[in-house]
Amino acid sequence: MRWIWIDKFIEFQSGKRAVALKNVTLAEEHLHDHFPGFPVMPECLMIEAMAQTAGILVGEAKKFQEKVILAKVKKAVFFDYVKPGDTIILDAKIESIVPEAAGTNGKITRDGKLVAEIDLMFSHIDKNLAGREFPEENFVFDTGTSVFESLLRDVLSGRTASAAGDSEQKK
Repeated sequence: MRWIWIDKFIEFQSGKRAVALKNVTLAEEHLHDHFPGFPVMPECLMIEAMAQTAGILVGEAKKFQEKVILAKVKKAVFFDYVKPGDTIILDAKIESIVPEAAGTNGKITRDGKLVAEIDLMFSHIDKNLAGREFPEENFVFDTGTSVFESLLRDVLSGRTASAAGDSEQKK
């Protein structure tokens, strides 16, 4: 089973920036055990959501010709809890990209307030120094996957990030 920790992209600028949305619901089983009586989204899953957001941004920058894996969490600082009913916004920017790797900066917000800062490093493992090859079936995203297209549905259909922001403000 593959777990996708973002619901959709609300902005996507190839090679520069990706903004994704995650609705946290009590329907997610892990919230029932973390912590009983006070369910919150685990910080490790927020890191994974940022890794998916930034990793797709990094992969798409090279048209998914490279296999991209999370190599290092450079920084993960959390300022608040995320609870069921919250919608978080994951904002990832490419800091640097070279043939072997990429670095990203990320922020998670809820209702415009900073929840976390997460900076990540990714490896392009096809460009690894050992020369090893890795099987295609271990990688989820490429431009032809329905998962990728589904996450970008609103961005690709012409719905703008500002329109998404306008609907957020009306709530």
